[in-house]
Amino acid sequence: MAMLVRPEPLSTELDRLFTSIFGEPRADRWLPAMDLYETDDAYVLKADLPGLSEKDVSIEVENGVLTISGERRSEREEHRDGWLRAERAFGRFSRSLTLPEGVDPSRITAEFDKGVLTVRVPKPEQQRPHRIQIRAAAESEPGTVEGEAREKA
Repeated sequence: MAMLVRPEPLSTELDRLFTSIFGEPRADRWLPAMDLYETDDAYVLKADLPGLSEKDVSIEVENGVLTISGERRSEREEHRDGWLRAERAFGRFSRSLTLPEGVDPSRITAEFDKGVLTVRVPKPEQQRPHRIQIRAAAESEPGTVEGEAREKA
């Protein structure tokens, strides 16, 4: 009796080929996830940096470019034996954003809380929306209409 062999999907064969050539996928490169949003008076950037502290991160502004960089160290060197699977990424990272013209770097603030870095970049004055208040004319009272009465002809 012949043995039945189940054909492997092409993706599995390709995975094996790449693994045999390049080795297992590595979890030593990463880029932190970032959100960037705008308020009336600032741009706010939030970056997920789990496992890091403010001492592991650097923020610099040079030539109108804000750069956040740092490093998450691997725990694998500390516990060489016993690893069955390592999926968490580690290593150096760097993210850069071009700032709008006119931003004052000395007014940029940063806060680190529970693994989330929040960077607040105040907008330059000329980019902030300016609301113009509309006032009623000074000569008339609110709700009063002025005019002359005429007789119908």
